[in-house]
Amino acid sequence: MKAIQSALLSYGMSGRIFHAPFLEIHPGFELVGSYERSQKNIQKAYPGTHSYDSLEEVIQDPDIELIIVNTPIPTHFDYAAQALKAGKHVVVEKAFTNSTAEALELQKIAQEVGKHIFVYQNRRWDSDFLTIKKVYESGDLGEIVEAEFHFDRYNGAKSPKMHKEVPGPGAGIIFDLGPHIIDQALHLFGNPTHVFADLRKTRPGTEVEDLFEILLYYSDMRVRLKAGYYFKVPVPAFQLHGKLGSFIKTRSDRQEADLDAGRKPQGDTWGQESPQDFGVMQVDGGNPERIPSEKGNFMAFYENVFQTLRGDAKPAVSVQDGINSMRVIDAAMESSREKKVIAY
Repeated sequence: MKAIQSALLSYGMSGRIFHAPFLEIHPGFELVGSYERSQKNIQKAYPGTHSYDSLEEVIQDPDIELIIVNTPIPTHFDYAAQALKAGKHVVVEKAFTNSTAEALELQKIAQEVGKHIFVYQNRRWDSDFLTIKKVYESGDLGEIVEAEFHFDRYNGAKSPKMHKEVPGPGAGIIFDLGPHIIDQALHLFGNPTHVFADLRKTRPGTEVEDLFEILLYYSDMRVRLKAGYYFKVPVPAFQLHGKLGSFIKTRSDRQEADLDAGRKPQGDTWGQESPQDFGVMQVDGGNPERIPSEKGNFMAFYENVFQTLRGDAKPAVSVQDGINSMRVIDAAMESSREKKVIAY
């Protein structure tokens, strides 16, 4: 079976950590190269690959079957649309697009040309989230009445990536960290009925929102999502509260740190947490209990891409999932602006 010829549109942090190592190791893919605007680094890390000098050169390469759109958010719609129209399948990083309208247009284009869009939501395969998912699906907590997911950091400095800090499409924390926990919430609980949100600017001199709280309303529960840059003392990143008990868990997936350190995503211990990071469950009438964590597995995303393009699987993170997340972001921004609850 022919390997899926794949190219990146950037070999910066995301290309180096989240994509290239998996395309190299998975036998169903061949990493052909990357579009590199200034620094030419991919050939140093992956000898034999090609460094493309322009977007057009990548898109027009007849051998390329899959293009990974891992560029700044404002470019996602345009680059993905060009790739689709050139007959390529695409993986699109988060945030999927700048708006729901753009997401819907990409879906239309993909349907017209008969190509797949895969939305890159690797945090579905974090060890901590996989553990939360297992606990939730076990039913041990009974009917869930509230869940709370955080993506917190402690860093008041502005990002050197100016597209994240200059007001405009795709800027601000809700587009940067928001898609991770929004997707996780929708993946577990489905689409909400209503959305309420508060977005704020907290860092000195910031021009974009860097703190958010989003409430997702469901008929029988609610989900609270929070992210910001001034959380010096870590709080539980995940909380599930049900009628029979509660489960709390830190954000402790090791994969990004291990990939950044150059470790290959393979081996029996890949994605394995330390026991000290295991979450705590307590049910009615019982004592607090440490629950062993599931292993993180970012490779599952690319395995699904392979099985979809070479088998009969469906995208694990579909274009519709991307649209749903963008609807929450759009609703949250409107809610914060108008100071009111928005129907989803």
